[in-house]
Amino acid sequence: MPIYEYRCRSCVRKSSVLVRTFSPPERIQCSHCGSHETERLISTFVTLKSEDSRLADLSDPSSFSDVDEKDPKSMARWLRRMEHALGEDLGEDFQEMTEMVEAGQSPMAGEEAHEEDKHEGHDDGEAGEEP
Repeated sequence: MPIYEYRCRSCVRKSSVLVRTFSPPERIQCSHCGSHETERLISTFVTLKSEDSRLADLSDPSSFSDVDEKDPKSMARWLRRMEHALGEDLGEDFQEMTEMVEAGQSPMAGEEAHEEDKHEGHDDGEAGEEP
């Protein structure tokens, strides 16, 4: 059952009307001022996609047409678009990585340095000192 939106010409406010048929009603009364001088609006709508469909859209080569891999800001925009398309918050690590990419830094450089510290037993950031 559709919900139609109307704008009142008298008070200029918008009203939403649940209609129990698929034909729009002939005459709508404004829920704010009671006027019958309303006009139907074009409403936005949402389509739900399955996870498979969202992933297929992300893997479509045309979705990369505006991405310049040499431009950090372009890459960061694509990463945020990917997160939005997945419909999930990918967490603080993802946000930090995206910010590093946007700033022109390699997120892998920080990870590699952290891994080296772990292997050398320096997990407190003080390289070269004995515990």
